[in-house]
Amino acid sequence: MTHTWRVVIHLFDADDLRADGDVTKAHAVLTTSAGTHLDGYGRARRAPQDMDVPEIGEELAAARALRDLADRLLRATSDDVSAIEHGDVQIAH
Repeated sequence: MTHTWRVVIHLFDADDLRADGDVTKAHAVLTTSAGTHLDGYGRARRAPQDMDVPEIGEELAAARALRDLADRLLRATSDDVSAIEHGDVQIAH
């Protein structure tokens, strides 16, 4: 049986949120085939001396959001296994 999980990444420029246009924020949302949702967050800040290339900030913020999402998914998995096993479980990364 095949299951499809979907990840959507929302990108926000800081000027959408506040007056600091050098920050990009990302929100990654995982939706499992069972309808469970899990979120990850990331951000990137452009240094004043760096060229203004929005795609680079978006890539970095998205990568950090995906890494956060992966860490949260590993913790959720560990918690689920711990509940079944009735004890602490460490899942290797």
